Amino acid sequence: MADGFLGFKTSFMLDAVVCALVAVVPALLYSIYIVKYKHKFRKHKTMQLVLGIVLLVTVVSFEIDLQVVHGGWENIVAKRDVPLTPEEFSFVHSLLWVHLVFAITTPILWTVTIIYALKRFPKPPLPGDHSPLHKKLAWASTIDITLTSITGLLFYYFAFVA
Repeated sequence: MADGFLGFKTSFMLDAVVCALVAVVPALLYSIYIVKYKHKFRKHKTMQLVLGIVLLVTVVSFEIDLQVVHGGWENIVAKRDVPLTPEEFSFVHSLLWVHLVFAITTPILWTVTIIYALKRFPKPPLPGDHSPLHKKLAWASTIDITLTSITGLLFYYFAFVA
């Protein structure tokens, strides 16, 4: 089991997901900015599709690495130089469950948002009857991915860094 590239005893894919969590929210906010203020609907659509595909590939690769290669996150945590105390492990485990709530709902919300947008917006994309629902779904997805990122980064920090 090789260590991650961020300098901690993790895995390459765990570190890759952490980097993705840091990058996705600013990229998403930029995508919202260009559609809301610059009216670049096609660029927004392209960015959302690219973000969705990149995150899907990253998360699937991460899950394969985590579950198949490493046999679970506990095995990666066990590589720490200083083991977690039972109290710290319990705290980290609780953080993981909170993270998983958002990490599971995010792709569902994002997928629904993207599929509806692909079906209901014209080609090339322009505002229309679907816009009010799209805004609601998009903000729910944005909040969800932001909470996924925050809780994922907290889990990474307390499980592998602190």
